[in-house]
Amino acid sequence: MNPTPEERAAGKEDFRAAVGDMTRRDFLMGSVAAGVVSAGSMGAFYFGYKKAEGHPLRVGVLGTGDEGSVLLGAVTPDYIHVKAIADIRPYSIHRAFHGDVYSDVALAARCGLLAKYGWKTEDEARKHVEVYGDYRELIANAKQDGIEAVVIALPLHLHAPAAIAAMRAGLHVLTEKLMGHSVHECKEMARVAKQTGLYLAVGHQRHYNILYHNAMEAIRRGILGDLHYIRAQWHRGNLPGADSWQQPLPKSSKPDDRLAEELVKKLASWERALEESGGRDIEVWQRKVDQVKAQIRDENLDAAQFGYQDAEFKDKSGKVIYRRPAIEELIRWRLWDRTGGGLMAELGSHQLDAASIFVSAMHGGQKQHPLSVVAAANRPLFPPDRDVEDHVYCLIEFPAPGYDANDPINKMKKIGVQYASINGNGFGGYGEIVYGTKGTLILDREKEVMLFRDSGGSKVSVGKSSGPTMDTQASGPPQAAAAGASGQAEVSRGYTEELEHWAWCIRNPAPENQPRCGPKVAMADAIIALTTNIAARQAKRIEFKEEWFDPDSDETPEGVKPDLSRYA
Repeated sequence: MNPTPEERAAGKEDFRAAVGDMTRRDFLMGSVAAGVVSAGSMGAFYFGYKKAEGHPLRVGVLGTGDEGSVLLGAVTPDYIHVKAIADIRPYSIHRAFHGDVYSDVALAARCGLLAKYGWKTEDEARKHVEVYGDYRELIANAKQDGIEAVVIALPLHLHAPAAIAAMRAGLHVLTEKLMGHSVHECKEMARVAKQTGLYLAVGHQRHYNILYHNAMEAIRRGILGDLHYIRAQWHRGNLPGADSWQQPLPKSSKPDDRLAEELVKKLASWERALEESGGRDIEVWQRKVDQVKAQIRDENLDAAQFGYQDAEFKDKSGKVIYRRPAIEELIRWRLWDRTGGGLMAELGSHQLDAASIFVSAMHGGQKQHPLSVVAAANRPLFPPDRDVEDHVYCLIEFPAPGYDANDPINKMKKIGVQYASINGNGFGGYGEIVYGTKGTLILDREKEVMLFRDSGGSKVSVGKSSGPTMDTQASGPPQAAAAGASGQAEVSRGYTEELEHWAWCIRNPAPENQPRCGPKVAMADAIIALTTNIAARQAKRIEFKEEWFDPDSDETPEGVKPDLSRYA
């Protein structure tokens, strides 16, 4: 998705030149394009909420793995006071306190609670933060711990059970995306939020990314002309044996797992480095050794006790070709249908959410539901050590302004969104290109935005990116990301702003104070991702039904009715 350096420079200048009156958003449009707005510095000003004035929201965090630790790293103490955490993995608890020291990039994203609140040791931190294993224990003890709300970053299949249990216990909720593992679960979550009157927000952070909001403003103001096509991709270089979703297992839990052996070798290597180190390097290597030891301590965990399952996979002759212990389903949950949702849930949902934002801008900011999807998916790359597909491709149609399904001419007024997520080749990275009749807008890796005003004369090519690396957390290995044109501060990806605004809404309850990605918006994003999965696996075109997007309707694309009695 990366233009040449010359095109990048020209695009940035064009984006700034497109700015007219110096309104608040116009000023930021130019500033962001120049790489001026730094992470978390202007969220309250830009998105219209106010600075925290004492009494930070008291929060419990359910799940402190990859994404949970990112959210901990995005917490602003003036808005949120983390009172408790819950995770069944010793490794996740360790990172929650100490951060992820495996690389500088990882530590920047997951700094840990000690760094966030200034505590010197884990013992000191535990005087302020209760630690639970099972998330249900945290919810059960929330009131006595003084907790008012929870952040959920558990595996996808637990989003609905945890959110519903929390809301029934009187707790506000912010859950990571995808909203739920199925559409009927999303509707169940939305209904409980309505019944309890509590805030339920979902972490599609592009709703709080200043670049994306400025892109929406540019579209709304007609700078791109009529929008008619969006192309998005998330390409990753994951290969067998080098897959960011196939994280190492403790060796004793699966002795024949090659990655488990590599974890043991890593510990031995780092212990040697610690012995040979001196000065400040001693602390650096000690922290690395402590973290890998915590990762190995996961071998003491009985994952089956928490509902994770052993499984055998057989070929057509009945021969067992892969055995999965329960702990593998826990640690590598994104690879399995029962616990995860594949590429569309983990990656595609972000970018189809962005496409929906852009399409809505053509309709004056009114959320638009998709019309149809045709998709394909395949498994030519990885061995049978997972359920999820290696690649997925889809074409989704949205209504353009003036669309009328009952008019023979106006029913053709549609906006096409083409999306692909592949493994095995990371060329082009990830981002979105928005095509209009007056120009083309490129959003590259959530960090950079470029506008090409000539709709016919600009040639966008992919070149080698430069600048610092960015950790894409659960979405993949570190990839290159362009900094600002002048090498200034990076733009916030939106995690901090979504947490701040959620906390501010809870502290300032009013009909107009609502999270930007509440139940209806988040459910629509989940419907797009989950219906695309169905279309890909059944290799067919699916037309979206409006009833699917109504939380009060029992209609769902999977054909399962919502049933809150399941959570009694």
